[in-house]
Amino acid sequence: MSNLLVYFTYIFLVISLINHLWIRIPNNSTEIAQSVAVLVPMRNEALNVAGIVETLSQQIGVPHLSFVIINDASTDSTGELLQTHTQSDSRFSILTLEGPETGWLGKVSALEKGFHRTHADIVIALDADVRLEADAISKAVNQLNDLQLDFISPYPKQIANTFAEKIIQPILHWSWMTTVILRLAEKFPMRATAVANGQFFVVRREALVAIDGFSTVRTSILDDIDLARSLISGGFRGVVTQGSSIAQTRMYSGFDEIRQGYGKSLSYAFGGKVGTLIALSFLFLTGILPLLLALTGDINGWIALFFMTITRLISALRSRSNALLAFLHPISIAFLIYLIFYSYRHRGMIQWKGRLV
Repeated sequence: MSNLLVYFTYIFLVISLINHLWIRIPNNSTEIAQSVAVLVPMRNEALNVAGIVETLSQQIGVPHLSFVIINDASTDSTGELLQTHTQSDSRFSILTLEGPETGWLGKVSALEKGFHRTHADIVIALDADVRLEADAISKAVNQLNDLQLDFISPYPKQIANTFAEKIIQPILHWSWMTTVILRLAEKFPMRATAVANGQFFVVRREALVAIDGFSTVRTSILDDIDLARSLISGGFRGVVTQGSSIAQTRMYSGFDEIRQGYGKSLSYAFGGKVGTLIALSFLFLTGILPLLLALTGDINGWIALFFMTITRLISALRSRSNALLAFLHPISIAFLIYLIFYSYRHRGMIQWKGRLV
């Protein structure tokens, strides 16, 4: 049976190689004629105010550019800092909310409010902890236009400083780099192969209007993936692209934030219990079983482990992360399996930004 595992893991190696060779990379920084609005939802982001305002204010190549910062009932000094840091730049407007609309989760409610404040041709949702190169927005919008797509999601480089971050964060990029042939997903969009990252999401206004804004994801923990699925269901096309050369972010700082962050979302990530069982089986077969077989001296286990390590190396090269971490793949997978079980055990009990999710 172990020979079947070799064939199984070989499939993911091939997918990784295909994506490595043909993944879309934004590189056209021609000046943008369209109007572009960047929506940044913020709740208790005092530590990120200066950084996000600076990274946005330095953008070039987009003459008709505006920024809507949505202060979502912050209880720290976010509001005061926003006033201080944006007052000299008329492109910034600050929308202060008292909280989410009834029946809405905080982030998507904030994005919906911000969306109604602008009439720009292109709408970009950006997380407060993302930092952009000066030409990031122009390159992202040009990529959207050049590919004649309705939305794209340039995947930022994930900064990882602590050991827990280094073990877990690269798995995000690897998960779609290894399982979805992106060029096929771009040409033949399906809900099942939708991939997106809400940290940096670019969409045409008319597409967003056609699906009634963010309303279809009003209760979604995984609003980015579900927004991409809603757009695809509406007849629109889009794809995740490699944005590590134009954007970076440190998603979580340390183990506690990782556990809370993944804890709030992983139990919703796979479409129910059946999907979760399939995901757990995939993780076991591609991360744990090869190592177990290899340790018993099974040559097929070593081959399967080698194939999966190469997929991690390929992902690391594209995402500009530490390639040496590829050799800790089984540990990363074991960590992720733990987080999935943790998420199910604490479903509906985790607080994020001071709110129960």
